[in-house]
Amino acid sequence: GKTLIAQVEPAAGGALEKIEADVVLVCIGRVPYTDGLGLKEAGVALDNRGRVQIDAHFATSLKGVYAIGDVVAGPMLAHKAEDEGVAIAEILAGQAGHVNYDVIPGVVYTTPEVSSVGKTEEELKQAGIAYTTGKFPFTANGRSKVNQTTDGFVKILADAKTDRVLGVHIVGREAGEMIHEACVLMEFGGSAEDLARTCHAHPTRSEAVKEAALAVGKRAIHM
Repeated sequence: GKTLIAQVEPAAGGALEKIEADVVLVCIGRVPYTDGLGLKEAGVALDNRGRVQIDAHFATSLKGVYAIGDVVAGPMLAHKAEDEGVAIAEILAGQAGHVNYDVIPGVVYTTPEVSSVGKTEEELKQAGIAYTTGKFPFTANGRSKVNQTTDGFVKILADAKTDRVLGVHIVGREAGEMIHEACVLMEFGGSAEDLARTCHAHPTRSEAVKEAALAVGKRAIHM
C-alpha cells in the first residue's frame, strides 16, 4: 500500500533521519502484570511503575513471599527470569544464589538480528567512564561475504584504563548466537586484549568479534 515515512531521532542526539518503509512497528514499552493480584492488600510493596519491590535476595516486603521475572525491575526477558528462578531456588536451599545484571544479553530477532550485552556508549558517557571502541564490519568477514550476508557490524566497548570489556553490540546474521562469547568473557572480567588473542576458526562470522576486539587497539587485520 502506501509508503510510510518515519522521523527517527538518534538516542545520542543529532539530526533527524527520515526512513521510508511499507510498514512501521511502533514499540512503546511494556508494563508488569501486577494489577488485580491483590498485592497491596496482602502487604507486598510496589514501586511507582507497578513492579514488585524486592531486596538483594528477591524477598518482598511480605515475609515468605519472593518475586522474580517480569514483575520486578530489570529487563523483561525469559532468560533473565530463568536465572533469577535458579538463584532464588539456591537461596532457599541455603546456597549463594546470584544474578549478574551487568551481563544479560538481549536479542532483537529481526533480519539482520541485533544483539547486545553490557553498557551502551550513551550509558558510559552519562556515567563519566572513559572508554575505547573497536568496530568491525561484516563486509570484511570472509564467511559473511561468501554467504552474501554482509549487513551489520560488531562493536566492542572497553574501559580506557583497564581494557575490561564493558559492552558488546552486534548487528548481523546470527548476532544472537555470537553475543554469548562476549557474555562469557565479561563474566570473567575479560579484556579486549583477551578476546583479541583468542584464536577463532576461519571462516566464521565470529571472527568479526575477534577483529572488533583487535580494533579496540587499532590493529584489526582485515579492515
